[in-house]
Amino acid sequence: MTQASTNSASTKQPKGYLTFTLHAHLPYVVHHGTWPHGMEWLHEAAAETYLPLLRVLRNLERDRIRFQCNLNLSPILLEQLSHPTFIAEFPKYLERKIVAAREDEAFFIQSGESHLAETARFWHRFFAQALEDFRALNGDIVSGFRHFNDIGLIEVITCGATHGFMPLLGTDESVRAQIRTAVKTHKRHMGRHPRGIWAPECGYRPAGFWNYPVGFADGSSAPAGFDRIGVEQALSESDIEFFFVDTHLVEEGHRVPSPYELLNGAVPVDGPTIAMTHGGHRSLYQPYYVDGPYDKRYAATIFPRDPRTGIQVWSGDSGYPGDGVYLDFHKKRWPGGHRYWRVTGPKVDMGDKQPYYPQEAAERVKSHASHFVHLVYEALRSGFNDSIPPILCAPFDAELFGHWWFEGPMWLEAIARTLHDYDTGIQMISCAEYLDLYPRAGFISMPEGSWGAGGHNEVWMNPETSWTYTHIYPAELFTREVASGNLWRDSELGGRIARQLCRELLLLESSDWQFLITTGAARDYAEARFVTHNDQFNEVKLFWQAFESSGQLSSDQEERLTEIERRDDVFPDIDPSLWATSAKQERHQPEATPVVTNSRPMA
Repeated sequence: MTQASTNSASTKQPKGYLTFTLHAHLPYVVHHGTWPHGMEWLHEAAAETYLPLLRVLRNLERDRIRFQCNLNLSPILLEQLSHPTFIAEFPKYLERKIVAAREDEAFFIQSGESHLAETARFWHRFFAQALEDFRALNGDIVSGFRHFNDIGLIEVITCGATHGFMPLLGTDESVRAQIRTAVKTHKRHMGRHPRGIWAPECGYRPAGFWNYPVGFADGSSAPAGFDRIGVEQALSESDIEFFFVDTHLVEEGHRVPSPYELLNGAVPVDGPTIAMTHGGHRSLYQPYYVDGPYDKRYAATIFPRDPRTGIQVWSGDSGYPGDGVYLDFHKKRWPGGHRYWRVTGPKVDMGDKQPYYPQEAAERVKSHASHFVHLVYEALRSGFNDSIPPILCAPFDAELFGHWWFEGPMWLEAIARTLHDYDTGIQMISCAEYLDLYPRAGFISMPEGSWGAGGHNEVWMNPETSWTYTHIYPAELFTREVASGNLWRDSELGGRIARQLCRELLLLESSDWQFLITTGAARDYAEARFVTHNDQFNEVKLFWQAFESSGQLSSDQEERLTEIERRDDVFPDIDPSLWATSAKQERHQPEATPVVTNSRPMA
């Protein structure tokens, strides 16, 4: 590659595009534990991922360098980052980390370990910077991302309200309510309607007949099956233009390894062969309208995940995060929890980890950024002469960058700088911007699936998790029944009960509980959290039945309702009518965006 001037590089028509999608999400943890599971997760992600990412964006804004990634801030994450409890507790967490770094430094100096003492000073500076950044934002991390969304450096998109796994939700109303609540929450925090969405776990289901896969917890049989809507229809009704799907939904040749299999090193380094069955690069490096029985004037668009570049970033064994010079995630020094050791090598025992050198790791980031750009170039090169430039979609969990892979934010910045400084013919772009410039490749019909291990629903529905759905499904049906009536609309108390019923259902539907149970990452916590929300849903259900019978609650019942409201005080503008069978969706745009008629047919 030859270095190009800023002007010439920015004025040339790109031959191809790279779009990063960063999925930032944590389950609701406020008021539900602290350490090791609970608020600690949120504090770690804020300090190690969200604030470092904002620093990267400030650097790129200052130097006028494109980034234009799609950043999903899930609605439940937005609610937590803006929650008074988090805003009050996060500085205390940072101060504890600063004190721990000072104590580590003193210990290492006394023991003659000068390099580890210097690394302790590195951690002191890191967390002091985080505290300074947080105060500069007046405690409002969301406002930082809103700024970069407003100036176009990123495109903030939404997610299911609480990350409900849409292929397994039991009513169309629940699917729609996850999306519609998400849109309302996104607009409240970001000031504009989201154009795209991260379908939780990249889960997709087409329209068609569906049976409940399990019975109900009370021993009763599930209702008869029904014709359900597809994900694309639910998104279209809420004016969501695009979403993301995993590779195998577009290509059914070979299933590629899921990101979480790669992260855990469960797939051989060479992995399975990736079948390019529709004419090479055009099968994955283009967006498609989704076919289905819905209004095609508002057709939703999908972007497929690129598997080859994903392996380099996801794999804990053969990918960049597994490089020996990078900070090791697992080995920590207690009680402060700071990390002083590097990966060292694959399968190295904890006791054999070698000291971490931050400057050496920062230099390795540059070479890995250059390597990634080369991979993108090779993936897109055969389409450089096409009339419609190809686009490579690289989706990742945002927390992979900084929290799991400490050097990840620096790597993202290095990618942007490499593409800015060198004339590769490739430009970074958001999905929304790409759709404004180019037509879709045609329509595509897809099977049900996800980006989870196995490619389908088995991470969330299996013998270890099926019991959760025996509670979720009757809760969804009961909520629909309440919301479809008018009684909750007629009194303040009835409205309070219905709104909390909807909140507890959303929290019950979070796919994080099944994921954590299946992976064993925090099984006890996930099971306890599910039981908590199920118990609280059933309590609120009893309150509703008492209110339905007498029009009032006892003083004890009302006091308990207040306690539950205070504990799970998310989505203050939640609207039970979104769960009603007669709910209508008003589009925010007065006219439909016409489907492009000059799109190429499927290869």
